Amino acid sequence: QVQLVESGGGLVQAGGSLRLSCAASGRTFSSYGLGWFRQAPGKEREFVAAISWSGSKTDYADSVKGRFTISRENAKNTVYLQMNSLKPDDTAVYYCAAQRYGVAGTRSYEYVYWGQGTQVTVSS
Repeated sequence: QVQLVESGGGLVQAGGSLRLSCAASGRTFSSYGLGWFRQAPGKEREFVAAISWSGSKTDYADSVKGRFTISRENAKNTVYLQMNSLKPDDTAVYYCAAQRYGVAGTRSYEYVYWGQGTQVTVSS
């Protein structure tokens, strides 16, 4: 069983930056693939970024490429999402997720563990 707790969300002006963190419990964290997803009001949950168990593979949604960076520290059981050049369209609840296959999966059904989410609001 893995428990995930996100932090770092908040209100920021367009063009600003935020760094989300997701702390995980569980001894097998380092073997999991990790991802960030988001859900805006009235919209379906969508993929944002993912990282493989070793950190050697990453993947991003086209809408965030060049602006967001996913990283992980296995020694701290933590995954990060650095978000730069934020836009109002980035406003959403952001969720981190973990999957057992260790790959940088882009589809939500690949993930079995989910955090509660953290709100990110970008004002124009």
